Amino acid sequence: MLHIQPMGANTGGEITGVDVKQLDDEGFAPIYATWLKYGVIVVRDQEIEIDDFLDYSRRFGTVVPHPSKSTRHPDYPEITLLGINKFDADGNLIEAIYRRGGVGFHTDGAYDDVPFKATQLHAIAVPSTGGNTHFSNMYMAHDALPQRLKQTLEGRNGAFTYGGRSASQALLNEEDRDRKPAFHPMIRLHSETGRKSLYFDPGKILYIDGLEKQQSDDVIDELAERMLAPGAQYSHQWRVGDIVIWDNRCMVHKAAGDYPPEEDRIHWRVSIKEPAAA
Repeated sequence: MLHIQPMGANTGGEITGVDVKQLDDEGFAPIYATWLKYGVIVVRDQEIEIDDFLDYSRRFGTVVPHPSKSTRHPDYPEITLLGINKFDADGNLIEAIYRRGGVGFHTDGAYDDVPFKATQLHAIAVPSTGGNTHFSNMYMAHDALPQRLKQTLEGRNGAFTYGGRSASQALLNEEDRDRKPAFHPMIRLHSETGRKSLYFDPGKILYIDGLEKQQSDDVIDELAERMLAPGAQYSHQWRVGDIVIWDNRCMVHKAAGDYPPEEDRIHWRVSIKEPAAA
């Protein structure tokens, strides 16, 4: 029997007693509603194949290949393989793979004109210690902003690229680098909940449109300090069989590159966009 319980004080929900392979629309509805409520959910104890994972993921929207071609599954381009091939031919740890997603809190797909609606992971291998994924609620980040910052950001777009101001694009093929920035509202109105959130990624933002460079840099630096609101975090400790999905429209996340490098931490990942308008 399906059971739902909160995981964090304000972020994160756990779903047990369900097999995603057997879900009909009626069975999926409370899962989707829980996801909208908590921003990130885990469905526990799933035994699935890649086709099952893709079928379930498509219930949330349109599954699209990630721009990092080098980490795509060879037979399923929509699947990114996280945590494999982290040692080079000489046995040296490749930090970009080991610490992928762990540099700082971020949202996925802000560099796209149509950013990612959601990201979903399925845990294949879990280390004995460490390797959590951390989440923070950006509704709460918005609500906690001082009024002067809300007034500065209201109606303004941020310019986002894959590497942001650091221009770090090592995981992209050369032909996919140096794309023109995508512009998105800094204060975003969620298309389904109607709530306002701070849409911000310090690692991908270049500048805030309409502000002088110094003011833009100052505001970005201040937002980096304010993006994690008190009580807004949830840290997910992985189990094999977990399926975790988060809402990039109102959440930021960060992997923890703190697990024993010699141990496996492997996930299937998909990127999900809003379905195209009919």
